[in-house]
Amino acid sequence: MIEGKEYIEAVKLFYSFLETEFGFNKVNETINGNAFYDVEFKDKERVVSISYENIDDHLEVIVFMLQNGKLPDYDDKTKTLHLKQLNRLVMAKASKEEINLNAEYFVKYNPSNEIERKLLKEAKELRLCLKHFNEL
Repeated sequence: MIEGKEYIEAVKLFYSFLETEFGFNKVNETINGNAFYDVEFKDKERVVSISYENIDDHLEVIVFMLQNGKLPDYDDKTKTLHLKQLNRLVMAKASKEEINLNAEYFVKYNPSNEIERKLLKEAKELRLCLKHFNEL
């Protein structure tokens, strides 16, 4: 279990590349008791949602492709892109050198618990996916 504020701070730290490299802005932080947390970043075309269900220990990173500035239907698999799906596509394209350089970027972070390790793993995958996003 992780506290909401602790989760939000970890996301802001590990996913800061969304703002500094890719031009996203943090637009939403949600804390529903101790059960569900979500942080959303947005650019002109996409929303990245990093959500965690504390009780089920379930982390989900989703890239939503905006339609006329609005979120698509969650079940629209062409506009609601789960990181696991994106990662499979990108890993086939990324070079070993690129994967290693991406991993080096994250060496500066020291996760202190299991959820932070999960967040960091997903952050690494997301950064690599966004670098190849227009090729997918």
